Amino acid sequence: MKTALTIAGSDSSGGAGIQADIKTMCMNGVFAMSAITALTAQNTTGVAGVLEVTPQFLAQQIDCVFTDIRPDAVKIGMVSSSGLIETIAERLRFYGAENIVLDPVMVATSGARLIEPEAVAVLTRALLPLAAVVTPNIPEAEILAQMPVRSEDDMQRAAEVISARYGCAVLCKGGHNLNDANDLLYASGTAQWFRGRRIDNPNTHGTGCTLSSAIAANLAKGYPLTQAVQRAKDYISGALAAMLDLGAGSGPMNHAFNLQGEFAREAV
Repeated sequence: MKTALTIAGSDSSGGAGIQADIKTMCMNGVFAMSAITALTAQNTTGVAGVLEVTPQFLAQQIDCVFTDIRPDAVKIGMVSSSGLIETIAERLRFYGAENIVLDPVMVATSGARLIEPEAVAVLTRALLPLAAVVTPNIPEAEILAQMPVRSEDDMQRAAEVISARYGCAVLCKGGHNLNDANDLLYASGTAQWFRGRRIDNPNTHGTGCTLSSAIAANLAKGYPLTQAVQRAKDYISGALAAMLDLGAGSGPMNHAFNLQGEFAREAV
């Protein structure tokens, strides 16, 4: 069985972060492992508190995974401080990690900044060049490309800038009132649109975590990047379309983890 490691923060509500990543990876047919960067007290309406681990303890977690069950892919999510970012980059370089999917969690859907300003420079210098693909939303693409993104043409220009600057493929995620859930993959000088239909589902907590984890799972299974992205898009669309409501605003992986039938089988 193929394996994947998620390096991210914990979400006590179970709809995003490490919890969503593990559910997604399992549903996409790989064995999931984790290295936790922070504990959070949160639910689908907001974050009440964050308790970071130390860089030393994060390194221990990563070491224990790589020296026992080497991951075929690595997904990186919320990392809010420079010391943790440096630790992740050093350990992944040391082990020669492959198929790294970086979800640069900088700006929440609400617009709140989720990373220390000085850590952004460390993230771009240390982690982006290691990534097979980086998956920014529109506000994050604006930060990484240092330009406004107001149209699909802007999305492509931003993706080109990020790819050229950091040497990685870029999946620039639509939404944020810019388009109808259309994402742009820019890799090896080629742009490809993944058109999607916006699903009228209020339970979207954790969609970014879910998409990047599904991409990592499919890369771990040997799919090329374009196919991995398409399979991940199909997976999250199916999860949202299921419309399962577990509470006031439960995340899509709480939905998908309970799905049965053809959709779940196809994901594997």
